[in-house]
Amino acid sequence: MTGDAPANPFDADGPTSAFVVLVNERHQHSLWPLFASVPDGWTVVYGPCPRAAALEWVTVRDAGALAR
Repeated sequence: MTGDAPANPFDADGPTSAFVVLVNERHQHSLWPLFASVPDGWTVVYGPCPRAAALEWVTVRDAGALAR
């Protein structure tokens, strides 16, 4: 691989990287690159946005779920 591209597009965090947050029926969350098709059984609940914003969105909600 050449250049500054990350080895894994799921880890990209550049100015042109866009992510969505997915959730499944078990209430599990996943950060998903916008360019990739949403897998069966998952639903977009947030985004598109930068990876850091998607991660913050999940972190805030997981912390809230733990406090209940």
